[in-house]
Amino acid sequence: MKKYIVLYHAPASMMKQAANVTPAQAKAGMEGWMKWAAKCGKQLVDMGAPLGGGLKLAPDGTAAASKKQVTGFSILEAKSMAEAKKLLKGHPHLKWGASCSIEVHEAQPLPGI
Repeated sequence: MKKYIVLYHAPASMMKQAANVTPAQAKAGMEGWMKWAAKCGKQLVDMGAPLGGGLKLAPDGTAAASKKQVTGFSILEAKSMAEAKKLLKGHPHLKWGASCSIEVHEAQPLPGI
């Protein structure tokens, strides 16, 4: 099985909105994620977590705020990218808003290891 890194993208405004929900709203918002996790079963290696405050680091040591709008991650195991895509079909993050998106990347083995 191959590993796939899933990156969730959303505008900062949506993340601020999500930070200000009630506990009941947060629980309701997680229901779709829990259903998705159950659908994936053991292929969901790591549910991940929300991300924020990303920095873009330069070779000269400077840093600037990331503009990539990466708001979270998960790790899947699948036989192929097609299978990983199938696991992400109907993902609740994509239903959150039209400006939300998901990237999926295959983790490549390190040469010689």
